[in-house]
Amino acid sequence: MRTLLVVLLVLFLAIAIVGFVVEALLWLAGIGILLFALTVVYWVVKAKMARRRSEAAEA
Repeated sequence: MRTLLVVLLVLFLAIAIVGFVVEALLWLAGIGILLFALTVVYWVVKAKMARRRSEAAEA
């Protein structure tokens, strides 16, 4: 799962860079940045939930 998230982050970052390089595709940069941010948020939330589960199982 971690590998998939890293691949998605790299892909979305590449989309954002292409959008900024080709100014006519500036909307593509916006979509890339949005998807990048959403993927990071998903990763953080999932990690926090997993940490809470492991702490609850130990208690």
